[in-house]
Amino acid sequence: MITPTASLLDAWSHPDFILIDRLPKDLKMAEKPRIEWAEDEERRRSIRVEQIRDLGRRLTTHPTFSTRRMVVIDGAEAMETSAANALLKMLEEPPLGTIFILISHATGRLLPTIRSRCRLLRFSGLDDAAMTSVLKDKLPKSNAEEIASLVATGNGSPGRAIGLAGLDLAGLAGTLDRLSSRGDPQNKERVALAASMTAKSAQPRFEAMLALIPTYMAGKVRGRRGDDLAAGLALWEKARDLSLHAIPGSLDPGSVTFTLAGLVAGLAPEAKRAKA
Repeated sequence: MITPTASLLDAWSHPDFILIDRLPKDLKMAEKPRIEWAEDEERRRSIRVEQIRDLGRRLTTHPTFSTRRMVVIDGAEAMETSAANALLKMLEEPPLGTIFILISHATGRLLPTIRSRCRLLRFSGLDDAAMTSVLKDKLPKSNAEEIASLVATGNGSPGRAIGLAGLDLAGLAGTLDRLSSRGDPQNKERVALAASMTAKSAQPRFEAMLALIPTYMAGKVRGRRGDDLAAGLALWEKARDLSLHAIPGSLDPGSVTFTLAGLVAGLAPEAKRAKA
């Protein structure tokens, strides 16, 4: 039996639940009810200050159905600085009965003043066996190779992995395997991979690559010892930082891909390493 509350949430019309995230890039689509947004709708790069100001106006009223109200900000690290400052005022003096949940995949990009006013709640990712089970159920047409790539890229999150389906991550993983094992002395792999990420239509695959490479490198570095471990961690750290800043900084996908591929090639045995 579906309850009235569940029906309202399914229709994105529950008055006591407010979700703030990046709006569709198409302004006409952004004005439509959220239930009409396509799952693959291209989104803006940031959460705008206007969205937070509108939230402030909505919070001047009392909850409709109960004494409490929930505000979820998904991808809080994507807030513009002005938006984050506007939210900070609400966190300092939250309206009675209002609970804020900030979901962030890169808490280091949140303002320190916002982090200091929040309680950190971590959720453990699913293990590989559970991930495989979920993905096989949700993606029955995917073969074993794609499922394995999605498990590796999803990093314990089925939702993230499902969003990456159909982007040939197995092929991308194969390129990374060649780079990390043989290097790329002639830069052929790096140039080809960078060229494949420059078209506008390649944006989803580019974002998938940004998620995949740090995870892939961490797996390759794990188990190393001494100077070899230190060198691998230094490469991983550069890849992680560049991957985190590529989208917010509007960096060129081709250049970012070329640099990241060079860092992966840097994991190859010393005699075969490409110049990073």
